Amino acid sequence: MTSPRFLNPETIAKPFGYTHVIETGPGTVIYISGQLGLDLNGKLVGGPGDFKAQATQTFVNMKAALAAVGADFQHIVKLNNYLTSMEYLPIFRDVRDSFVNVAAPPASTTVAISQLAIKEALFEMEAIAVLPPR
Repeated sequence: MTSPRFLNPETIAKPFGYTHVIETGPGTVIYISGQLGLDLNGKLVGGPGDFKAQATQTFVNMKAALAAVGADFQHIVKLNNYLTSMEYLPIFRDVRDSFVNVAAPPASTTVAISQLAIKEALFEMEAIAVLPPR
């Protein structure tokens, strides 16, 4: 198998915006550390409490991290998302869906946590991607 297979078994409830199981074959596994909504100067984007700006910048940063290894969002097989409040979930989903393939989204876990490494940060995302064999 040269590319990931995205599976949603009929014996598990249909997921909302993610895939239950992703099978990969030979290839290069890429692990991307948690990304925040930071600009090139290391400053949080948007004003205080601007979740959409931070989430959008986080996805832009993830796109840049993927590009550094010749990958893009289609290569992501797993996202871990950390929100400081589940109130942001609808905004997160809108932003996410503008970057990922909604027909075959990656496996995903989203949790609310009390605080991130940068106190004013509202969102962090890490990813696992798989590149096909060269």
